[in-house]
Amino acid sequence: MVEGVFFTFDSAFEMWTFRVAVVALAAFLIGGVVLITRPQEEVIGHPKGLFLLFMAEMWERFSYYGMRALLIFYLIQHWMFAEEKAYVIYGAYTALVYIAPVVGGYLADQYIGQRKAVLFGAVLLTFGHFFMAFEGSGGQADPMINVFWLALALIIVGSGFLKANISVIVGQLYPRTDVRRDPAYTIFYMGINVGAATASIICGYLGQTYGWQYGFGLAGIGMLIGLIFFVIGKPLLLGQGEPKDPAKIKGGKEYAIYGAGLAMVALCWAAIQYQELVGTVLGVFGGGLVAYVLFTAVTKLAPEERDRIFAAMFLILTSIVFWALFEQAGSSLNVFTDRHVDTQGVNASMFQSINAIYIVLLAPLFAMLWQGLARKGAEPSTPMKFGLAVIQVGLGFLVLVWGAESVGINVPTPVIFIFLIYLLHTTGELCLSPVGLSAMNRLSPAHMASLIMGTWFFASATGNFAAGLIAAATGGEGVGEEAGKQVVLDVYSTVGWYAIAIGVGVMVVSPLIKRLMHLDTIKDDALEGQAEAGLEAQEAGVHPTSRS
Repeated sequence: MVEGVFFTFDSAFEMWTFRVAVVALAAFLIGGVVLITRPQEEVIGHPKGLFLLFMAEMWERFSYYGMRALLIFYLIQHWMFAEEKAYVIYGAYTALVYIAPVVGGYLADQYIGQRKAVLFGAVLLTFGHFFMAFEGSGGQADPMINVFWLALALIIVGSGFLKANISVIVGQLYPRTDVRRDPAYTIFYMGINVGAATASIICGYLGQTYGWQYGFGLAGIGMLIGLIFFVIGKPLLLGQGEPKDPAKIKGGKEYAIYGAGLAMVALCWAAIQYQELVGTVLGVFGGGLVAYVLFTAVTKLAPEERDRIFAAMFLILTSIVFWALFEQAGSSLNVFTDRHVDTQGVNASMFQSINAIYIVLLAPLFAMLWQGLARKGAEPSTPMKFGLAVIQVGLGFLVLVWGAESVGINVPTPVIFIFLIYLLHTTGELCLSPVGLSAMNRLSPAHMASLIMGTWFFASATGNFAAGLIAAATGGEGVGEEAGKQVVLDVYSTVGWYAIAIGVGVMVVSPLIKRLMHLDTIKDDALEGQAEAGLEAQEAGVHPTSRS
């Protein structure tokens, strides 16, 4: 044990990790306040509204990832769900989080505008995160579990209204031809990952060491701070994000939209308790969505546009495989780290920060790599990058399995292998997530852009739900420590080899898919101003300069 000034830590490494996270968060908070309160209209060449959105998104991601780091442990250790059930609940929750932005984005575009959508979402999120702190006595017989379900529903719908729309406002601060757009998204991207990395460390430590209410409560405070920034800083948005047609929300119609949002909360409250509903919705509507897209492509599009839709659907289906494995991070991999890894005295939930830290460090290197290869005419095609991504996520699991088995099944796995699996998963993510969203924007005809983007998010949701089912297969309760560990490793070995086989298959057919993309005939106006989605896992990255 190590005594800090205010807290007690299990190791010096945990203490310094916590301190660095607190200092980093405080530094970005103070720096952001200084920038947005300066008298100049622009700071470091950008409108102050960018830094307002940076602050709001940093705290929103802080609250979301702070809660996410603890959720699987909360389900198993506090509400006493069996592992298999907890994993399915977690998968259903994350799936709904990625379905909701499709609805929230549509309502913002058609009715209330992005600013009001973000504000409404932030209010729901604040209540949701604070309700998470009402833990009751625990166990599924505790009536307080209904408050827990409500908290998850509020977070799902709140994310749906805020998640995509705040990113769109960033793009609205700049003309479409403004060269500052990509640097602006890079700055905004930092807010996402600073919030994600620090939250997993700070909230994870407090929740697992001192009590769930402290971890979840701090996440709620973070969301409240973000909401306050957004409300007070409204003038810095320069009138952006307002409704396109204010007449559509006159006469109480605006409140009807908010009522629809609350109805979504009620629907999610039921769905999160009956996870088979989520699977049914994903199966029925997902299948219908794919069929509609393909029918439209075959019957209404010119041959080249039709081929591009076929290529986009191939990439979308491949992404499901990737996310189903990548999203083990918050569920089965989180529990494996807690039970079977020599964490050097660090709480397992704090390792959820590794992915965000790797992204901050590696994303600029990948951007330079792709641009350097493009100048030499050697940049891999989009489907080739997807194949590489799936192979890397599979390799990550195989490296962990090899590391665990090399030291012996009855010996805690060295923590270096957790860093290695996250490294391979992050490099895979950087080959797929920003590349994929850019591809959706490039391959979609203008009149189908939203439909294809919705299909991408729906595929991400499907991958998250599948991740819950895969995680459920790792549950080894009641079979002993060593046998339970072996069950997890067997599942990881299986999915790892399957991923590599699928990734190789994708690479083999990638020349065919690239031909279907007809990159030589894509017009620039189809690419203009498309770097407007988010910048994290399962959201868009910065729009690349190349077209391969």
